[in-house]
Amino acid sequence: MQFSTIIGHQETKQLLLKSVQQNHVAHAQLFLGQEGSANLALALAYATYINCENKQPDDSCGTCNSCVKMNKLVHPDFNFVMPVTTTKSVSKDALSNKFMNEWREFVLASPYQGLNEWMQHIGAENKQGNISKDESRQLVKLVSLKAFEGAYKIVVIWLPELMHSSAANALLKLLEEPPAQTLFLLVSQSAEKLLATITSRTQIMKVRNFTEQEVVDYLQQKYNSDDTTANQIAQLAEGNLNAAAKLTSEISSDYFMFFTEWMRHCYSYKFGELIDMSDRFQTLGRENQKNFLLYALNLFRKVMLFGVDGSLISFLPPAELDFVQKFSKVITEANAGQLAEELNQAHYHIERNANPKMVFVDSSIQIAGYLRKS
Repeated sequence: MQFSTIIGHQETKQLLLKSVQQNHVAHAQLFLGQEGSANLALALAYATYINCENKQPDDSCGTCNSCVKMNKLVHPDFNFVMPVTTTKSVSKDALSNKFMNEWREFVLASPYQGLNEWMQHIGAENKQGNISKDESRQLVKLVSLKAFEGAYKIVVIWLPELMHSSAANALLKLLEEPPAQTLFLLVSQSAEKLLATITSRTQIMKVRNFTEQEVVDYLQQKYNSDDTTANQIAQLAEGNLNAAAKLTSEISSDYFMFFTEWMRHCYSYKFGELIDMSDRFQTLGRENQKNFLLYALNLFRKVMLFGVDGSLISFLPPAELDFVQKFSKVITEANAGQLAEELNQAHYHIERNANPKMVFVDSSIQIAGYLRKS
């Protein structure tokens, strides 16, 4: 993977590039970010750049022998440890090296996926994955070997917080006395679950969530999403590209248009139109109903923020910004909390299989009353 394939994160990319260019590469680094962030992608791009034979100022060359192998995840000096469990194909002694084909498929499809997707990919069913104590012996053997081709032997440990205590202690010993020319890149979502002694021996690289605009750019580039859909997914995904990818197959209507129409009818007390809208709401399907209400909550939060200070809204498409500006005038301290709670309750009831039409009509009546309190 190359840095150019990762949307945004220019500030982090520059830090990683400079560490190599100035020969300040720490032997153990912790890429810390939430699920759906660029932590794994950045670790992969960093590893590719480190062993690149023809480094460019802003990226690996992508064409040398090392880059070609790294980009296919088949470089002999590029190794992975990840949570696994027994499956139908691996009925005992589940170790990372027995799942390398599946891992390559998984990461090359998208480096933004989470643990649940990985467990499904290897056919783990309802089992939980971990990095077992037996994995620690394999890790010690692995790093005892010298690099075959590259300047460094690189070990990427994905979700080290899921390590068995024996494996974690073995890793700690390796970090305390690191083998020559060996780099450990830990990719974690929950540093607080790691041994404090491991965290203290790593250089921490905090990876922020993607911005809404970065999510929009990603969806348009990878899925050819139109502006409306991409913007609505970006607001729901909250910087998580894994969630954004799933939402591309779930959103089937224009949430913004539906929400603005809903609020206008509520404000005008047009209950006949609201009854008609409840029929349309019912046809959306359960997942779309939940996603719509989450979108409504997100947009409503921005309305409240705009009412406090317009500069708090970092990004909104022009049409939504125009609505937010106007709608913020009817949101006050008297009704803001009640409106937010009503939307939360509607989502709660839909999630628990309440009748969608009844939920929508009841919420509409409540919201109409609260809007008149402005």
